[in-house]
Amino acid sequence: MNAHEIDYRIYGEEMQYVEIELDPEEGVVAESGSFMMMDSDIKMNTILGDGSNQEKGLLGKIFSAGKRILTGESLFMTVFTNIGHGKKQVSFASPYPGKIVPIDLTEFGGKFICQKDAFLCAAKGVSIGIEFSKKLGRGLFGGEGFIMQKMEGDGMGFIHAGGTMAKKVLKPGEVLKVDTGCIVGFTQDVDYDVEFVGGIKNTIFGGEGLFFASLRGPGTVYIQSLPFSRLAGRVLSMAPQSGGERGEGSVLGGLGNILDGDNRF
Repeated sequence: MNAHEIDYRIYGEEMQYVEIELDPEEGVVAESGSFMMMDSDIKMNTILGDGSNQEKGLLGKIFSAGKRILTGESLFMTVFTNIGHGKKQVSFASPYPGKIVPIDLTEFGGKFICQKDAFLCAAKGVSIGIEFSKKLGRGLFGGEGFIMQKMEGDGMGFIHAGGTMAKKVLKPGEVLKVDTGCIVGFTQDVDYDVEFVGGIKNTIFGGEGLFFASLRGPGTVYIQSLPFSRLAGRVLSMAPQSGGERGEGSVLGGLGNILDGDNRF
C-alpha cells in the first residue's frame, strides 16, 4: 500500500484549517462537509469508500464502503486531485473549536485508531475503515460503542478534536485513566478498556459518569479537553425551554437580557 506523499500546513489557533499541497496527479480524500477552498486545477470527485483499493470489483467496493455506515458515516467520500501542471493547494476546516493533528502512519506501525467523528482527511491511498471492540465492557460502556474508526497505510492522515489536545506517550504497563468522551485516538499497541468508577458517592453525586477509560501502554494516546458531546450538552442546556427564554442574568431573568446589551428587536 503506497499512499500519495502530500505536504501540508496548519493555520489558526482555536478554529484551525489544514492546507494540503498537491503535486500533479496527487490526491487527498476527505469526509463530506470538511472542504474549505481549493485552487482551480484541482478536480473534485465523489467515490465509494476511501479509494484505497480501487482494484476491487464493484461488490468489493460496496462492501468496503458499507462498513462505514456502522460508524455513522456516509457510503461516499470525496477525492481532490491535482490535474494541473504545478503544485496546487486544497484546504479543509475543523468542524468546531479545537485542534487538527497530523498523523504520520509510518511512525505508528501503519495503523491508528480514533473515535468515529475524529477523521478529517488523508492522503489518497490511506484506508479509512472500522475497528471493532473485542471487549464487551468497552463496547457497552465505553462511550464510543463497539466500533471506532481506523486509518491504515503509509501516508498522512489528519484528525480533529475539541478544545486543547494532549499527547501522552505511555511506557509498557503504564496506565492512564480518562473520561471516555475525551479520547481522540491511540496507536494499535494501546490496551483500551473501561472501568467502573466505584463508590456510592462517586456513582450518585460525582457527576462524571459511571465509567472511565483505562489506557495501558506501550503506545501513544491523544486526549481532547472538550468533546463535542460535552459542548453540545452545554449549548442544549442553555437553549430556551418550552418556548421560553433562559435569561443570562440569572435571578434577573428578562431584566438581565435588557442590561446585557444583546437585544434584537
